[in-house]
Amino acid sequence: MTCGEPAPTVPPVPHRSGGGGRRRARGGASRPGGLIAYPTETVYGLGSRAREAEVQALARLKGRRPDKPFLLLVADREMAEAQGLAFNEAASAMARAFWPGPLTLVLPGGSGRLPDALRGPEGGIAVRWTSHRGMARLVGALGEPVTSTSANLPGSTPAPGAEAIARDFAPAVEAGTLLVLDGGVLGNSPPSTVVDCTRPTPRLVRLGAITLSELRRAAGRLAP
Repeated sequence: MTCGEPAPTVPPVPHRSGGGGRRRARGGASRPGGLIAYPTETVYGLGSRAREAEVQALARLKGRRPDKPFLLLVADREMAEAQGLAFNEAASAMARAFWPGPLTLVLPGGSGRLPDALRGPEGGIAVRWTSHRGMARLVGALGEPVTSTSANLPGSTPAPGAEAIARDFAPAVEAGTLLVLDGGVLGNSPPSTVVDCTRPTPRLVRLGAITLSELRRAAGRLAP
């Protein structure tokens, strides 16, 4: 295929979102351990089950450096705790205030249950209870967390919709190793706010959809 030719299209497969609306899926995900692209409350994400081989496959697809781990999406707090992730007082206060929603908490724990490739330099694993109804239902039906990273190639902005993802990751879609869930075109939403809760005093890692003042209003002295 030359640079001037359009990327081959993949026939859409009907897919119904958690909100009851009709959605489409591109690709086949025909191989066990395949990857998915999906809408969230912030941007489209790429993900997999939290298994070592699948996390490595996701890193190869994204072109991700080993020192930049992926976060986890869960369907509720109990799913995070079932993976051995621990909530201290600060994490509990912020989770009560902002979960489900665009707040990612870096939590200790998970040894022996989650791949070490998900663990950041501070020793924790980043996790978020997504407020996207369709994705939360999908994760709940799967019964285990799904990894998440923005759906874009290195150096580019996150794709606004399924068409762009199918184009950017066409070889994986055509090979049946990437299933693209079409949740429409998303607005220009900021990413999730990230707070490291691996120590008694929380630390703001990234400012995003939730502001520092909102964190402090909700959690008081327990906020970063």
